Amino acid sequence: MALRIRDSLATDLPAIHAIYGYAVLHGNASFELEPPDIREVARRRAVLLAAGLPFLVAEDAARRVVGYSHAGTYRPRPGYRFTVEDSVYVAPDCQGNGIGRALLPPLIDRCERAGFRLMVAVIGDSANHASIRLHEGCGFRRAGLLPAIGWKHERWLDSVLMVRPLGPGAREPPPDR
Repeated sequence: MALRIRDSLATDLPAIHAIYGYAVLHGNASFELEPPDIREVARRRAVLLAAGLPFLVAEDAARRVVGYSHAGTYRPRPGYRFTVEDSVYVAPDCQGNGIGRALLPPLIDRCERAGFRLMVAVIGDSANHASIRLHEGCGFRRAGLLPAIGWKHERWLDSVLMVRPLGPGAREPPPDR
């Protein structure tokens, strides 16, 4: 599948909303139970962009948005300011075609160039083997498991924590201490 990875635009919001809404209703990647409306999706995107964080989309040959990725702050406290959390979502009819694998490396690159030192993946459900493999293939290692931390789809779900150093990682202090 020929893909173009680019910065997201406001005109991509309906596709982003549809992809995320499907994931909320039918998947375990997000622990939200009800999909947010498109205004909330737009607000969340605007917050990330205002913070200078990347929000990318994958566009197929027909110029249809078939997936997206973004980085967000890992936690709001200032000590975490060099750490980001990634999110990758792919349209349900396009999963298994390498779209996640096309979206994650440019996201990592953007975060490295922005001076971040660690990327965290919080993967919903230890049975989400595709996401775990995607992250392993992009240099992440398992850092922990939060067993039965969420309840969704009438069952307990784990969260798998994975991490990937960015740039020099923790080998040296950040320039802005």
